[in-house]
Amino acid sequence: MNSSFSHSFPAIRGVQAGREYYVSMFPLRLIPKLFVFDEDELIPELRAQRTLNKSRVPEISRYILDNRNSYVFSALTVSINGDVRFDALASNEDNKRIGLLHVPMDARFIINDGQHRRAAIEMALAENHDLADETIAVVFFIDKGLERCQQMFADLNRYAIRPSRSLGVLYDHRDDTARVAKLVTLRSPVFRDVVEMERSTLSMRSRKLFTLSAIYTATSSLLINTDTKTVDEVANLAVDFWEEVAVQFPEWQCVRENKLTAGDIRQGYIHSHGIALHAIGKVGNILLKENPKNWKEKLKDLKKIDWTRSNAKLWEGRALSGGKVSKAGHNVTLTINVIKKCMGLELSPDEQRIEEAFQRGDHV
Repeated sequence: MNSSFSHSFPAIRGVQAGREYYVSMFPLRLIPKLFVFDEDELIPELRAQRTLNKSRVPEISRYILDNRNSYVFSALTVSINGDVRFDALASNEDNKRIGLLHVPMDARFIINDGQHRRAAIEMALAENHDLADETIAVVFFIDKGLERCQQMFADLNRYAIRPSRSLGVLYDHRDDTARVAKLVTLRSPVFRDVVEMERSTLSMRSRKLFTLSAIYTATSSLLINTDTKTVDEVANLAVDFWEEVAVQFPEWQCVRENKLTAGDIRQGYIHSHGIALHAIGKVGNILLKENPKNWKEKLKDLKKIDWTRSNAKLWEGRALSGGKVSKAGHNVTLTINVIKKCMGLELSPDEQRIEEAFQRGDHV
């Protein structure tokens, strides 16, 4: 070893691709002190990982602080640029993998995966010192140069595919809106058995009519800033609302009764797409607030709208872009405008601005 002084960590030794690597546990208070990023001023070709997206850090930090009894972090992956020595506790086969990893103090640690977690830990520690002695796993690889570090980053992220939004909602037990969306899907005859719970896109052959992520978005829009109630009460209100909406769209019932396929309905009608649910949810939010006693009566106006996709004069540029359904923000707003006009509801200033731009043929 090149240095008379070294860090010593308890570690477990393993082998991947013929190379030794090590796994250890570190108290959170040491993470910001030991592990650093590449210098910000280096150009991408000379860095070993992406630059820090500072907007993500407060969100991750808040996740830790708001879920002190249930937060979960996966291991950091770190390269060591220096000569290390591993001293096994014993020479027998069972124990030679466990020992002390000695790292020179002049060696450099570079995070290959986990730089946002590291920054979030630092931010969370500044707010709550009780986190200091909690631990996180760290996987150490021996740095064989910049090219090796960059290849590790590429390999570690090559198959790091985010789960679908529907699956994220399905497995989220913290978000009350996710809980409500799942309760609505399970309780309502409208959605039972016709909601795709894992995927966020539907193929033409899918027998499902909606995705859980679409139900989540629409129900979230429906319930925003409504009177605070229990999750159970809010779910019952949402079920009541969507069942009344379904009465206006007999095609949904035909799918549940196997008289028509879900694919045919999605192909033929706008009202069976997430953009329509989102728009109806937003308008429904206004009805619940402004017409708490007769909102069901107002929903009957949905029948007056020609929801067929073939009605390009109405939907092209609104819910459709080049004949394909578009969920862009301005498309949702222009779909809301159709519903509001049909119901005799006043457009908000932003909705009016987008509508006027659409009528002029301007790009929103």
